[in-house]
Amino acid sequence: MSLGQRPRHGSTLAGIVLTSVGAIGFASKGIFAKALYVDGWDALDLLVTRAVLALPVIAAWAIWDAGPRGVLQAQPRAMLGAALAGVGCYYCGALWDFQALQLIDASVERVLLFAYPSIIVILHALIYRRRPAGRVLGALALTYAGILMVVTGLDLEVLRGNVAGAGLVLACALTSALYYLAGDRWTPALGSVAFTFYALTAATVCLAIHRALSHAPLTLAWAPRDIALVAGIVVFATVVPMLAMAEGVRRLGAPRASVVSTIGPPTTILLAAWLFGERLHPAQWSGVALIVAGILTLEVTRRPVAEAATSGT
Repeated sequence: MSLGQRPRHGSTLAGIVLTSVGAIGFASKGIFAKALYVDGWDALDLLVTRAVLALPVIAAWAIWDAGPRGVLQAQPRAMLGAALAGVGCYYCGALWDFQALQLIDASVERVLLFAYPSIIVILHALIYRRRPAGRVLGALALTYAGILMVVTGLDLEVLRGNVAGAGLVLACALTSALYYLAGDRWTPALGSVAFTFYALTAATVCLAIHRALSHAPLTLAWAPRDIALVAGIVVFATVVPMLAMAEGVRRLGAPRASVVSTIGPPTTILLAAWLFGERLHPAQWSGVALIVAGILTLEVTRRPVAEAATSGT
């Protein structure tokens, strides 16, 4: 949704449902990835496969939304900005995120990734040299106290098991924050769908080149279970959430949709507990509560944070 576009009135329930579908879909990404890792897939092959299969759908969506001329005749600077944002978020960030899922639980990954709105606030304050309000600083303190508790569980063994993966996820969160700052700059010129298309196209090219230069043996497995899992991560954890979240934001507006999207981390925790037996320590649950509380405060306080609620690396 363009920054100046207002939500459509009279469709609040539909917007809530669509935003919830999008948030839950994005939350399931780590579950599908973990299952494919069990079958021998590695992060790079999975990312390339996901991007190559998702890109045609996103391209069709962009053409339907803006028309072929609107997509192909966009401002070159805006196209370049979207492409660079996509390389950072959907190539570098996604690669770090999927590598982290080989090191830490999916539930921990999703909770930590949800710290990116707080990074947006910090970057926005640095770029525009504006000190955040006291309420925002309090929300940041809650968020980072929560991150500390989720990563450590107040236990040295938990810290040792999570520190490397947590670092990768937080690096991914930084790329997500930069992506949405770029979106704030270039979406008015392109539209949100075309911005996504150029970003994903550039990332897909980089992933394909990376894979070609790696010379590593393919880890693709195409048993019926793997086909179903790949279809799941492409359709239910990538394409459908992108479409549903975009429409949900259009109907609700970004601030309200961002609050609804906080359903994501608890969804991942429940799915990971059900499917993989992952369990958070009591201190980690307290950290989850602090992060969600901090993000909710940020989402209703700062517009740049609210605009970032549609992330789905």
